[in-house]
Amino acid sequence: MNLHETMIAMGDQALAASRQLATLSSRRKNLVLEAMAESLEFNRDRIKEANARDMAAGREAGLTDAMLDRLLLTDKRIETMINGVRALVGLKDPVGQRISRWIRPNGLVIQKIRVPIGVIGIIYEARPNVTVDAAALCFKTSNAVILRGGKEALDSNKALVDALQAGGARKGLPPNSIQLIGTTDRDAVRELVQLQGRVDLVIPRGGEQLIRAVAEQARVPVIKHYKGVCYAYVDESADPAMALAIVENAKCSRPGVCNALEKVLVHEKIAPEFLPRLAARMAERRVELRGDVAARAVVPSMTPATDADWDAEYLDLILAVGVVPSLAAGIDHVNHHGSHHSDAIVAENEKAQEAFLEQVDSACVYANASTRFTDGGEFGMGAEIGISTDKLHARGPMGLEELTTYKYVIQGNGQIRT
Repeated sequence: MNLHETMIAMGDQALAASRQLATLSSRRKNLVLEAMAESLEFNRDRIKEANARDMAAGREAGLTDAMLDRLLLTDKRIETMINGVRALVGLKDPVGQRISRWIRPNGLVIQKIRVPIGVIGIIYEARPNVTVDAAALCFKTSNAVILRGGKEALDSNKALVDALQAGGARKGLPPNSIQLIGTTDRDAVRELVQLQGRVDLVIPRGGEQLIRAVAEQARVPVIKHYKGVCYAYVDESADPAMALAIVENAKCSRPGVCNALEKVLVHEKIAPEFLPRLAARMAERRVELRGDVAARAVVPSMTPATDADWDAEYLDLILAVGVVPSLAAGIDHVNHHGSHHSDAIVAENEKAQEAFLEQVDSACVYANASTRFTDGGEFGMGAEIGISTDKLHARGPMGLEELTTYKYVIQGNGQIRT
């Protein structure tokens, strides 16, 4: 078969599997998940051997140290994957949950019930742990999944999927519930995202270039976030010590992730006192500050910020700093330049908090807390499939509920419409 025919066959197999998955009880799914976790443990050495081959090939290909670190599967990382699968056993299964119920005057009983989406395609880059997270999350919600990982991790991903399939099959995992695209041909991505009638949803996880390429080629729905341009606004009523701690955590704890802080806006009334303290704190953490004219008037050592800085996702120890005349100006700036991912206000004034939380149009808005909390685990959702800055159908961290849709179930006793 050629690539087109192969992808159609995978779609047909996934569609058939999804219909079997929809009939599994929560108890059965939990038994399968536990068997998957046991199989990952049993196949640990095989997984590490496959990962070693990927690492060797990656070094030969000249992958960066950062990329190699993302690719590496240590014992600790494998243990984390195993624990993540087991954690899903303890989470409530959303499939079959009744969202609402009402009775019409004619006696019809109408219920809104959570159901699986069906077949989900996941496209991602070097991290092999995404293979296990995505497969387990989709299975828990009775969705079939087609995985397309990066070529750098192909052997690792194959070993992980083999372990999941083997373990799951022992407890009733339907065949083809978890499939991995085994070719490194880039056209496979295009074929996957155009499988109308076979794939119900595609979720790309990776850099902006990957996500834009997927969205441009897709003929099926795509949930995405292009980048995380996260802002913090420090209000005139802010506790300076709290603001400094939040900015430091949000910027420095992991600067290369999408919920890391990239910009700080400071109210002009406190800028003369706050900005020197911010500059000193960031200098200790080796953060480069890029300031607007007003910020540099207070701290001349800042690098001049350009227009492009307010829209850029650095994923590095760089922070743009601006001074605004009011809360309203800060909100307007965030809505115009942010990526609608995660934005925060630091303020003691409750009305200022309320205005920011209500008016900033982002997936996650914070008052007096770090943007780094935007994460399924931190939200108490267990593992997540990704973070969405879309508005349909999911927004923010995507846990189990976000991997379901709903249908209406109507029960009557002979009613006809007149």
